[in-house]
Amino acid sequence: MASTKVAPAQSDVAQKIAMYKSQFALRQFETRAYDLFLENYVKGTSHLSIGQEAIAAGVAAAMRPTDWTFATYRGHAHTLARGVPMTPVFAELMGRTNGLMAGKGGSMHLTSVEHGVMGSYAIIGAHLPIACGAAWSAQYRGTDQVAVAFFGDGSVNIGAFHEALNFAAVWKLPVIFFCENNLWMEYTRTSDVTAVVNPAADRASAYGLESIIIDGNDADEVYEVTSRAIARARAGDGPSMIEAKTYRHGGHSRADPGKYRPAEEIAEWMAKDPIPRYRLRLLESGVSESELLEIEAQVNAEVDDATEAAKAGGVPGEDLLMKDVWADGGAAWRN
Repeated sequence: MASTKVAPAQSDVAQKIAMYKSQFALRQFETRAYDLFLENYVKGTSHLSIGQEAIAAGVAAAMRPTDWTFATYRGHAHTLARGVPMTPVFAELMGRTNGLMAGKGGSMHLTSVEHGVMGSYAIIGAHLPIACGAAWSAQYRGTDQVAVAFFGDGSVNIGAFHEALNFAAVWKLPVIFFCENNLWMEYTRTSDVTAVVNPAADRASAYGLESIIIDGNDADEVYEVTSRAIARARAGDGPSMIEAKTYRHGGHSRADPGKYRPAEEIAEWMAKDPIPRYRLRLLESGVSESELLEIEAQVNAEVDDATEAAKAGGVPGEDLLMKDVWADGGAAWRN
């Protein structure tokens, strides 16, 4: 078990302020996305990361622009943390033509190859072998790229999870498997249907990997542990599996009020909210209140501007139905 507590040092205060801004921006984005859902701007459902922002911010800070992110359907935060602007993500949630994927992907399929975001996947665990494929390509081509595959605790009992870990370990692939363990697999407590206490980390030894468990609500710890794992992968020492303990503040999706969770459990985790916790740490390290307030005001203005720009986008027409069906951008059947 690896657990690293890292206090901000003056030499890297700028990076830590940037990490706070990232977490705060992710929270404000998701909060606005929820409001837009209630106002019927966001069609269908959406899966928010409120409460889990430290993971997306910490891991993204440890990655290089050339590295790859593979996310689940709860992928808004991971997409934004890699540098994708808010406007096209808001617009994609609304199904608008100015969306990240022209409104065709929606909340659960965010992708931006330009930013290393290689897709959000709605099929549980389906992206883990795909991340192995990307890592294998980096190994084959001799680049130093690393793939980071995020998954929830609900993925650990899926066959693809075990197949991907075995493949990555045998081939010593540069891939990081990152479990966001928020204790609940949709509406079922993970511990009720899983044979081990730590659903991802307790299986690591079966594939010759270290059992790494971290506080997923501490962005510094996430950053430090992920940085070591990525450095190890770049050096050719193979994959790592990290299990981060965290908690979603709301239900599984916007259609879920989350009433099945005990009130005392919710209260316990709300007290571990990563954002006020990190904010207090910065203040204690010497960052001024006025500087943090200025950052928060900037983020709030960005969210407002992005919201209005996204709303101004057009609604997709029939001309987009068959566009981008094939790799060449067309729709003609190729045999």
